[in-house]
Formats: sequence, C-alpha cells, structure tokens
Amino acid sequence: MNKWIIFLSFSIIHLVSNAQRNVKDSIIGTPWIGVHYGGNWTAADLAENYGYMSHVGFLAGYKTNKNWFLGVDANFMFGNQVRITGLFDHLVDSYGNITDINGDIAKVLVFARGFNANVAIGKVFPVLSPNNNSGIFVHVGMGYLLHKIRVETQDQVVPVLELDYKKGYDRLTIGPNFHEFVGYSFMSNGGYFNFYGGFYFQQGLTKNQRTINFDQPDVPVSTATKLDVQYGFKIGWFIPFYKRLPKDYYFD
Repeated sequence: MNKWIIFLSFSIIHLVSNAQRNVKDSIIGTPWIGVHYGGNWTAADLAENYGYMSHVGFLAGYKTNKNWFLGVDANFMFGNQVRITGLFDHLVDSYGNITDINGDIAKVLVFARGFNANVAIGKVFPVLSPNNNSGIFVHVGMGYLLHKIRVETQDQVVPVLELDYKKGYDRLTIGPNFHEFVGYSFMSNGGYFNFYGGFYFQQGLTKNQRTINFDQPDVPVSTATKLDVQYGFKIGWFIPFYKRLPKDYYFD
C-alpha cells in the first residue's frame, strides 16, 4: 500500500511539473480536485435549531480553456451548538439525572450533523492574478441538503436513546439546496501551490422527515417547507491534473 501511495504522489508531481509553462503562457483546460474547510453561521429557520457549523468537503470538476468551471461541491457539516432545549426533560428522574442500563448517571450529548452535495458551474476571471488561470472565482449550484441532531451516549447504554429510538429526537430534515461562492482561485506558475478561498452562501428548502418527536409527542410535526440558510467562508487547496507536454527536439 505504501508503495502505491508513493508512486501516486510522484505521478501527480510529474504531471504537474510537465505543464508549468502552459499555466503561465495560456489558459488551459484541466481537471481539479480540491479539499476545503468552511466556517458557516446559520440564519432563517436553521438558526432555530443550530448555531455555527463547520464544513469539510471537496470541490472536484473541470476548468475549461475558457476558464469556465463545471463540477461537484460536497460538504460534511458538523457543530456542537444545538439550540433546541428540553429534548430529554421527560427522561430525567427526580434527582435531575438520566440513568443508563446499569443505573449509573448517563452523559448524553447532542451535536449538529449534516451533508450537502451540489452540482456547480462557475468561472475564473483573471483579475489581479499572476496568470490567466487565476483570479476572481465564482460558482453557483444546486443539489441536496440533509441535517439532523446526533445523539451520543458514548460508552454507556441508555435503552430509550439507542438504535431507532434516536430517530424520535434527531429532527432529520432533507430537501433541495442552492449555493453561491465568490472568492479567489490561485493556480501557481510552478504548479504546486494552488488554492481557492472566499465567501460561501447556502439556502436549503427542506422538510421534516419524522412523523413524531418523542420529546413533544402531542405536538404535530410540521410539514411546512423550511428555509435553511448558512453563510460564511471556505478556503481550500486543489490539485490540477495536466496533460503531459510533448518534448521539443531541435536539429542543426
């Protein structure tokens, strides 16, 4: 396995180095594979459930020789700011504790979790850039959004919070998603130091997927469409994959 990783690493470096002068001299078409981190604040209906959320994901696609970009933007979303209160009040005993299967005091934790995947289309505008492949980078797209509450009891077993019982508390929500990105993309002349970063916006039109919430069994679960908004930043590093250039031969 280690030999294959080393081989792949050298192959990528070789592919990149063979096209360094193309990056500087002209606009090139090339596949991109990038990884990024994003920090996002919540707004609209999403802010009622969660606070700040982090995104870790990838941007993969193809930049044409006209600087258009077509690809996929996907993110795993996570955070620890859950704003829904009283989730487990009905499970608390007279001493204010939740107990596990052994009668010990249980530690129950909740986290925000989610995922989105969008088809993206955008363009690089070579402004304030060292070459025509770098500059202002914008892309928009649409796709799929999922978010929910993750309930954890760690190494303890709390029967009413295990397996399918968790679904009664997780507020699973799914729907179509839209995103916009405005930032900067830098493709170095040397081929190794390539990055993108900027401002990210996301709007989901989602609906609850559960028919009952165990903490509110007498309250009907809303079937209305929600507006789930996030806004923040993303910064990432990407690898462009170039075609190998033919060698030039000169004869006297």
